[in-house]
Amino acid sequence: MEDKKFETKAVRTQIERTQFLEHSTPIYLTSSFVFDDAEDMRASFAEEKDRNIYSRYSNPNSSELIDKVCRMEGAEDGFAFASGMAAVFSTFAALLDSGDHVLSARSIFGSTHSLFTNFFPRWNIGHSYFKFNELDQIEELITSKTKIIYAESPTNPGVDILDLEVLGRLAKKHGLIFIVDNCFATPYLQQPIKFGADLVIHSGTKLMDGQGRVLAGITVGNGDLIEKIYRFSRITGPALSPFNAWTLSKSLETLAVRVDRHCSNALKLAEFLEGQNEVNWVKYPFLKSHPEYDLAKKQMKAGGCVVAFELKGGLASGQRFFDKIKLLSLSANLGDSRSIVTHPASTTHSKLSFEERLETGITDGMIRVSVGLEHIEDIITDIDQALK
Repeated sequence: MEDKKFETKAVRTQIERTQFLEHSTPIYLTSSFVFDDAEDMRASFAEEKDRNIYSRYSNPNSSELIDKVCRMEGAEDGFAFASGMAAVFSTFAALLDSGDHVLSARSIFGSTHSLFTNFFPRWNIGHSYFKFNELDQIEELITSKTKIIYAESPTNPGVDILDLEVLGRLAKKHGLIFIVDNCFATPYLQQPIKFGADLVIHSGTKLMDGQGRVLAGITVGNGDLIEKIYRFSRITGPALSPFNAWTLSKSLETLAVRVDRHCSNALKLAEFLEGQNEVNWVKYPFLKSHPEYDLAKKQMKAGGCVVAFELKGGLASGQRFFDKIKLLSLSANLGDSRSIVTHPASTTHSKLSFEERLETGITDGMIRVSVGLEHIEDIITDIDQALK
């Protein structure tokens, strides 16, 4: 299977068939598994046998999902979680000790920022931020306590691009763990391990599922690090449910087809927005005007589903735009088959101060569009009438 193309791995990676020889993987809705006898049970709990014991530890459906994502990302092993944030928290919690320090890009998901600022200080875990376009200053922030370099690329919601190869080299030079949130790109568009990442995190809730049905998260990467994450998660219990794992595994079979359409629609929308008088600027990784266009072309197969742009008129203009939208959904999610518009300054990032928002590139007039699978003419028509 390793010599097969991405799309084939997505479709043909599955667990062994049962005695019923089913074509599609069945759902294993069971909390626990039985043993043949006392010795079988003893050996299983002693981990002398590689078998399912309890679905908090492993389940055939989650195992299939993990295997599939590992093949897609070029990873050694992984663990599947109940949500994207469960994956983020558990990954950090399994690897960090009191007194450790995390070096992170400033443009990260709001809940991850809250972990760093509101919760990790309780456990004497520090952090420092670097800007996506100031990687030459990172080494000044590394201390003897630094253990992890963390980044998202493309960033949320500003779709900026970080140079993963530079970050990977820095991490290796200083003996640090390099973790990348690859949610916006998916393994179809970008494989951070190729650029030096030790671990890759996904919110499966987004493009991986692609239809707004389930919550899920997954971390894949270096086998030794995943073993620590597994041990922590086996005890603390953030495991993904068998049904959601099955749903996500089936969704991955169509990931390449769906993401191709997302990217095609998003690029056309970005090109349309560049010509509108009501818009100050437009950012999309594969738009030639994007500041990191060449870097995006190097790291990614296509630009993803998210387009960011700034309306003239600030906060009030953004809220008026929202009230005029008719077809697209007003929601905080992304990566859905349905196109979604979000006004970060008044919704998802409203609890940040104006200065904090500007640090992450969020202006009062910024709009984030998660471009879906509707016909592009209908998407553009709705946005056009809302602009005017």
